[in-house]
Amino acid sequence: MEKIFILSLLLLPLLASCAEPKKVYIVYFGEHRGEKALHEIEDIHHSYLLSVKETGEDARASLLYSYKHSINGFAAVLTQDEASKLSELEEVVSVWASHPKKYSMHTTRSWEFSGILEEEQRHWIDSKMGGDFLSKARFGKDIIVGLLDSGVWPESKSFRDEGMGPVPNSWKGICQSGPGFNSSHCNRKLIGARYYLKGYEQYYGNVVNASEDYRSPRDMDGHGTHTSSTVAGRVVPNAAALGGFALGTASGGAPLARLAIYKVCWAIPGQSKVGGNTCFEEDMLAAIDDAIGDGVDVLSISIGPSQPVNYTNDGMAIGALHATKKNIVVACSAGNSGPAPSTLVNSAPWIITVGASSIDRAFIAPVVLGNGITIEGETVTPSKLEENKKYPLVYAADVINSGVPKDMAGQCLPGSLSPEKVKGKIVLCMRGSGMRVVKGMEVKRAGGVGFILGNSAENGVEIACDAHVIPATSVLYKDANRILQYINSTKIPTATIIPARTVLNRKPAPFMAAFTSRGPNIIDPNFLKPDITAPGLNILAAWTEADPPTKLSGIDHRVVLYNIHSGTSMSCPHVAAAAALVKAIHPTWSGAAIRSAIMTTAGIRNNVGLPLNDESGSVATPFAYGAGHFRPTKAADPGLVYDASYKDYLQYICSIGEAKDFDPTFKCPKSPPAAINLNYPSIAIPKLKDAMIIKRTVTNVGNSKSIYFFTAKPPLGISVKASPSILFFDHVGQKKSFTMTVKARREMLSKHSTDDYVFGWYTWTDGFYTVRSPIAVSLA
Repeated sequence: MEKIFILSLLLLPLLASCAEPKKVYIVYFGEHRGEKALHEIEDIHHSYLLSVKETGEDARASLLYSYKHSINGFAAVLTQDEASKLSELEEVVSVWASHPKKYSMHTTRSWEFSGILEEEQRHWIDSKMGGDFLSKARFGKDIIVGLLDSGVWPESKSFRDEGMGPVPNSWKGICQSGPGFNSSHCNRKLIGARYYLKGYEQYYGNVVNASEDYRSPRDMDGHGTHTSSTVAGRVVPNAAALGGFALGTASGGAPLARLAIYKVCWAIPGQSKVGGNTCFEEDMLAAIDDAIGDGVDVLSISIGPSQPVNYTNDGMAIGALHATKKNIVVACSAGNSGPAPSTLVNSAPWIITVGASSIDRAFIAPVVLGNGITIEGETVTPSKLEENKKYPLVYAADVINSGVPKDMAGQCLPGSLSPEKVKGKIVLCMRGSGMRVVKGMEVKRAGGVGFILGNSAENGVEIACDAHVIPATSVLYKDANRILQYINSTKIPTATIIPARTVLNRKPAPFMAAFTSRGPNIIDPNFLKPDITAPGLNILAAWTEADPPTKLSGIDHRVVLYNIHSGTSMSCPHVAAAAALVKAIHPTWSGAAIRSAIMTTAGIRNNVGLPLNDESGSVATPFAYGAGHFRPTKAADPGLVYDASYKDYLQYICSIGEAKDFDPTFKCPKSPPAAINLNYPSIAIPKLKDAMIIKRTVTNVGNSKSIYFFTAKPPLGISVKASPSILFFDHVGQKKSFTMTVKARREMLSKHSTDDYVFGWYTWTDGFYTVRSPIAVSLA
């Protein structure tokens, strides 16, 4: 989001004499060469600013961040002319204008559903429930997970440190103080906390309002507390959302891992938190730079731009590449812009990109109509209607104030409902425009006693549950239409809403959430993204006590310790936790190897044995779920892995541009490997003309002596053959390369649009291990 300046032609002569507008630019040099003290690095960066600024004071005032640990660069307030002059210097890799990135709202049952039993301090008996896996991983002990988010609520029981040993010697970070947060809030669990707002304040001014946010690592939003407890929250018995929903033992996936909090997201001045916070690129890059220096092992980043961004202009991608060089695993959310295609973000191949799917839990709150028909709904709203009483039922479009546009009439937008027509009634509202919880507020404002929230067609079978401020339930699109038909069929329609109850073992599960962003990857279609899916719909985790469950601060005064929330923001920390556990078992594995292990062991069927569905009930594709739904207990022992190094990523960058845009010390080979040949655990081929040969290399991490056989379920109209089709291994760590010939059958070339993708799989198996990779192909 950039400042827009409207220039009137009549004012041009006057404005010509004014100072050129300034904005924040990131000046990137690649990485640091040689050993230098931190103050020397800052002096060097300052000297570059001196070359374009008039005074030393101006140079010092303009410098926001000096990136010192792995990333070599700085963020500064510059004019376009100053930025252009710096970009012309030989040693400068790139200069780009920063822009704020709004994060997408982008866990008791989820970990049990994923195969990990949520207990930490008892003897493990049933290895099928994950005990053997967690024991081997020592519950993530001494693995340090860094979270870039909105901060943390340190008093939550999820962050207590009883029974935890000393902080690992590898930790070099700090516990930064500020309003509501001091060094005593850090402990042996929450070992570090920092906050970053120079970019935010440069854009908005010094406007952090104490009623909206803390100028410290403390979380006043809830999002950061939720994600961090999902990754590594301690075991908390009898945790539940408001009203006792989802009651159970809450735990993060790696309950003994350490947490380092990097607060980079802040409330937008004067706007409701329901719409999310904003996170500035220069602040996030500073946080990643510090996290690298602090010694984190895994980064979980549930943040992304509103639309895909080229790697060379994406601070997240550049920061993640530097983290990868230090063997830090980086997991990022895919975004919440689904179900539209080509919407996913954070698509760089050195990032684990995570989509969102459901778990097998529901919160059933039926609607009973006056004609006796019962329609299933879901909610986590604790308030109840009077028992055994039917209430007048109306459709929002029939009870609106004058002047509401016809296409918005059923949406229950603020100020749209007529109190004279709504008082004492249940209102049917439809999803589409506006926030779900705000629709409930509008019904309450107009005097309604309850409301039914109907899905739009795009939401399909996904129901996101909210703790509404009045009795409420949510229903599927087809059921909303049934209710509307009933309203229109009788003179005096009535209904009631039955109080909700928690139901487990729902089938089918998982299914893909409608909101999860989809592929294909428009930044580079040679990579299939997302990589994996994990639970992201109606997830219970810790919450701030400074923000109500609806995030309607100042309106909703309820306080919760745990809250149910949805988004790829919730699925990302699930995968980060799995990565932390695998890293605890295999500390020498690279981030690429860990990603490969998570991907090639993923599941592609639901709990009734059928293929994963999308929100419409149709069979989902890898553009929604990547390699499948993650199965952490299998990822620790995958048999084979597809590994890749920092050098491999630079060679890949050579194939799509210039590696000097990332690392000026690296010289591209004359004939770099084709982008599609980066050693990745999936295959995407855009616009296949006839045949393509693809190279891959696998590393044996299973049995010392084994024989793997190639099989394939090729996409429709495509043949897939491997050479060799049998791989012999005689020791762990041994690498074997193979090629695959992917060929379009000529009779299919005329039957497919160039925009159509077809999907399949190829697998290596030795009878014990099954190493599966997805394939996506479109035809030229």
